[in-house]
Amino acid sequence: MLYQDTVDSEVLVHRPWFVASIFAAVLAVSLMFNLSGTAFGDLMRPVIGDPLQSGIYGRVAIAFVIAVMFCVNIVLIGFAPLRVQIGIVWAELLLLFLGFFNAFNLNMPFIWEHLPYLITQGVVTTIYVSAVSLIFASIIAMIAAIAKLSSNGFAYALASFYTSFFRGLPLLIQIYLIYLGLPQLGIVINAVPSGILALSLCVGAYMTEIFRAGIQSIDRGQWEASRSIGFGFGLTIRKIILPQALPVIIPPMGNTFIAMLKDSSLVSVLGVWELTFLARTIGQPTFHHMEMLITAAMIYWILSACLEVLQSRLEHHFARSKVR
Repeated sequence: MLYQDTVDSEVLVHRPWFVASIFAAVLAVSLMFNLSGTAFGDLMRPVIGDPLQSGIYGRVAIAFVIAVMFCVNIVLIGFAPLRVQIGIVWAELLLLFLGFFNAFNLNMPFIWEHLPYLITQGVVTTIYVSAVSLIFASIIAMIAAIAKLSSNGFAYALASFYTSFFRGLPLLIQIYLIYLGLPQLGIVINAVPSGILALSLCVGAYMTEIFRAGIQSIDRGQWEASRSIGFGFGLTIRKIILPQALPVIIPPMGNTFIAMLKDSSLVSVLGVWELTFLARTIGQPTFHHMEMLITAAMIYWILSACLEVLQSRLEHHFARSKVR
């Protein structure tokens, strides 16, 4: 008998206990935010006189209306198809975020004035650093993964020490060690190469385990069959093992690249003109910190969303080819 691990949303939203629990949770959160609008000292003091003048009843009423609207929204969405539900919820959450950002009274002309420079300089530098680091990290990870799968004790020891060391240190420490430590040994590396080297070594250590798991997921008979027809090790890896391991490797590798895209912001401590550095530098002189930080955050989100779509397409492509 198959185990159904999904729950029908239309059945779920019509269960009284589910709707009641959601209503109670939203009501509690709404009350918390409404009551936090007053000074905490005023809340701690007892109300003297007419309670209507304290505004407590009004806040409770607002919280109650919000809870009712939220529950009605959940129930009505349950009748729509799944894709429509996802689109509606995304649109509603986006509107809530826009309303939240609007509460900061952002200077929109200031944002539009500096947005082109953030994209042409900051985004391009961020993507460049991340892409080059991904290429070197993939090469390092492939070599280290093969070494960890090797029966050679020396190769395994080197690979295991490398993964343990660079996974055990914070990325920021690695950046400082490379950029500030190597010059004491007479090795001077500029800011961008230092950031790329640190990202490559750190992410390569994590990707080593991804490649190792992907290669180990292939049946050993594939290796024996390739050897029986005279394939060498390199040809076996390139033509037989990797094409079959890609469906296993791509999902965690995509997540690693998305994480690397965000971790590249740490390179800003070296003065690299990437997105985070420019956002902080542009907003600081005029005290428009929130304008630039929120803009940078939205750009990071858009880049991550694009990578998520690309990762999904790659997963679908290789899953389909595997079915064939």
